[in-house]
Amino acid sequence: MSNNDQPLWQPSAERIAAAGITDFARRAEARWGVTLPDYEALHAWSVNRPEEFWTSVWEYGDVVGERGATVLVDGDRMPGARWFPEARLNFAQNLLRSRDEGDALVFWGEDRVKNRLSHGELYRAVAHFAAALREQGVGKSDRVAAYMPNMPETIVAMLAAASIGAIFTSASPDFGVQGVLDRFGQTGPKVLVACDGYYYNGKVVDCLDKLAEIAARLPSLERVVVVPYVHAEHDLSHIAHGRMLADFVTPHHAVTEIPFEPLPFDHPLYIMYSSGTTGVPKCIVHGAGGALLQHLKEHRLHADVKPGDRLFYFTTCGWMMWNWLASGLAAGATLLLYDGSPFVGQGSILFDYADAEGMTHFGTSAKFIDAIAKTGLEPAKSHKLATVRSIMSTGSPLVPEGFDYVYRAIKADVCLSSISGGTDIISCFVLGNPALPVWRGEIQCKGLGMAVDVWDDDGRPVRGEKGELVCTRPFPVMPIGFWNDADGAKYRAAYFERFPNVWCHGDFCEITAHGGLIIYGRSDATLNPGGVRIGTAEIYRQVEKLEEVVEALVIGQDWEGDVRVVLFVKLREGLALDDDLVARIKKTIRDNTTPRHVPARTLQVFDIPRTKSGKIVELAVRNVVHGQPVKNIEALANPEALEHFRGRAELQS
Repeated sequence: MSNNDQPLWQPSAERIAAAGITDFARRAEARWGVTLPDYEALHAWSVNRPEEFWTSVWEYGDVVGERGATVLVDGDRMPGARWFPEARLNFAQNLLRSRDEGDALVFWGEDRVKNRLSHGELYRAVAHFAAALREQGVGKSDRVAAYMPNMPETIVAMLAAASIGAIFTSASPDFGVQGVLDRFGQTGPKVLVACDGYYYNGKVVDCLDKLAEIAARLPSLERVVVVPYVHAEHDLSHIAHGRMLADFVTPHHAVTEIPFEPLPFDHPLYIMYSSGTTGVPKCIVHGAGGALLQHLKEHRLHADVKPGDRLFYFTTCGWMMWNWLASGLAAGATLLLYDGSPFVGQGSILFDYADAEGMTHFGTSAKFIDAIAKTGLEPAKSHKLATVRSIMSTGSPLVPEGFDYVYRAIKADVCLSSISGGTDIISCFVLGNPALPVWRGEIQCKGLGMAVDVWDDDGRPVRGEKGELVCTRPFPVMPIGFWNDADGAKYRAAYFERFPNVWCHGDFCEITAHGGLIIYGRSDATLNPGGVRIGTAEIYRQVEKLEEVVEALVIGQDWEGDVRVVLFVKLREGLALDDDLVARIKKTIRDNTTPRHVPARTLQVFDIPRTKSGKIVELAVRNVVHGQPVKNIEALANPEALEHFRGRAELQS
């Protein structure tokens, strides 16, 4: 629990007055005759009177579409609640409102490629691509898949698919063949959009041979559209159904208007994939209306994105933050896209981008912040960052020292928003607020319209102690369901089995005295020595304070009828783990937590396995240590790292 006396950042009165969330609250008071003096009151109204709140989000977001008279049916059922059952809208139409010549998309492919599209150019590109998809026979609910970097053509393909009512699904090009087949093999795309390769850390990585194998093994495919990025010449003779992007869209260059299909609120928009480290990935289906409303709420209210702002999030197309970023167009933002390594130029390239393009919102991961802090980078001294109002962090808990680093070394006057949710809801349960203070180590607030609570094992709310993150009432961006789960059994088992009629998210966390949250890690990775639950983030925070430690991974090993804590550390290059360092690690943990947190074994490894989106995989390591199979190696970015954990003699005694 944070015992800070003073916040790290307090918004000025002018900033609070100018915030979208302040304007929204005033309008809601006038519209509904309610009194909302502070965020606590606003949040309570948003969850207690959901019909009023989500109607206000629709109106405030200027949603293009027919809302209908009914907001919520079966609002006491989870799953089973239905939102805006009479509504008709088109997701792509809401992202393509402008056709002017201002920037819609700016793209940097490391320091090799720079490109930009105006709103008018984006609209025309989507019109051409959508016409080509229609000619290809793509219709409502057909799947269009992308095996692409985070570049403008990916946004174009998604919007073209959504304009028709096709379902878009994506993976990043660093996925191996089997990883792609594990995903797209389940969802059966008719069209696959893929790059010829990509840049990473200054190197060219070719994708055409992988693409040929994928195309040969996806029987549903009727067309593979190849986007040129790293090669000048292309031989597609070995790629089944292969055609270059220009050849696919050029016949449709006379098309100037997009015939947007008006669709039900719950019409499927995206198929997302769970990380898949415990088996074949779950295919999570999200509806267009829920994604649109939730993202409008998060962008316009929680992130304070205003028309003309320049929104950046470091992400690949294999992570839900890409879908979140894309929705920024609906809030009137210019999207700043980046693909490649964030460490180009000794970690400075993203800050170069911020200065060059007037970035207002800088989105990244807690791991990136930790990594540049370890290298001693001080962007506040090397860059202006004059336009940056908000820094957002997600992917894993941002430790208190990470908060300190941002305010000390990046920018002092900025709203630092640690945000958390997941692929499961393609959005956030807890996130930032430009009108609230930032407290060290804490996520600022529960999301509006999200009845977030923390429960103990018996389903009772707890304060000032750790428990399960739950959501006790329905919300519009709950998945429609899982693909190939006709009776909904897998869907119900994933979120509603632990506490009936309540969403149990699987995060181990605590509500603070300030009304914020601290997340201590995934519930399924919590440690249980002597029956006491410990969040892995509690240990990481202490270990990674030490200069010698680059990164750590901790698991619980079954041992003599109990569980013992085993810590693996990756050290700075050239260092070896010795008794002195082990003793300092243990002392740091004991002094700052409890004796139960202290590892029984501390071992050095030379790499730590992680998913494609950068999350470390405690469960996969736990399986390896216990001699159990890791069910889906393809979900990992560096599966070879698991070998550092296999058969360690130190864990046999």
